[in-house]
Amino acid sequence: MSKNIINFIVTILLAYVLSLFLPWWSVMVAAVATALFIPLKRIWVFFIPFLAILLFWFVLSYFLSSGNDFTLAKRIAVLLPLGGNPYVLMLVTGAIGGLAAGIAAIFGKQLSLVLTGRK
Repeated sequence: MSKNIINFIVTILLAYVLSLFLPWWSVMVAAVATALFIPLKRIWVFFIPFLAILLFWFVLSYFLSSGNDFTLAKRIAVLLPLGGNPYVLMLVTGAIGGLAAGIAAIFGKQLSLVLTGRK
């Protein structure tokens, strides 16, 4: 398997395990850890963790909301300018988590470069 796929899977698994014990920022810890130990190149440093956490948070919010027929998600989607669509709210939620993870992964990559002494 390529490093991209391994990083994607490990980021999701680590984010899930950490989210059982830590608050929402646990996805950032997962992204930093995977960026340190599974290095990626160029733009993929941002996009692989971004897509992993976007998918993770979208799926997680879908399963949490489907338990109550999307009642709370519909109400929050009405408060925000989303047209009352709970699926758009889930996508926005995933994108926010993905941005946090992507930026944290860039930090992890830079940290690994500093620790190894490479330029």
